[in-house]
Amino acid sequence: MEPKTLPACPVETTLTLISDKWKVLIIRDLLTGTKRFGELKKSVGSVSQKVLTAQLRQMEESGLLVRKAYPEVPPRVEYTLTELGRSLKPVLDAMWDWGAKYKAREKAPGHVT
Repeated sequence: MEPKTLPACPVETTLTLISDKWKVLIIRDLLTGTKRFGELKKSVGSVSQKVLTAQLRQMEESGLLVRKAYPEVPPRVEYTLTELGRSLKPVLDAMWDWGAKYKAREKAPGHVT
């Protein structure tokens, strides 16, 4: 993504890069290390192959991950977060903490929805 197309607001910029649910889950899963396409498809969940491929391409274009294809039969492709992609870990950690607190609040006795 070219810098001139990014929003002025830093929060909006972050959302532009990781706003899709699948992108956040891809980052979560790649924080533990390099994964093959099939591993990502299984760990991310009910994402279609077409959507996962599109998300991975967008993330590669944004500089969040690198794709390495091996000239084998069948072809093997691996994805690894770049330093920029790994720098999103505190953002995901904050999302994890907030989500855990929200879930605990929902389960608290006397909570009315």
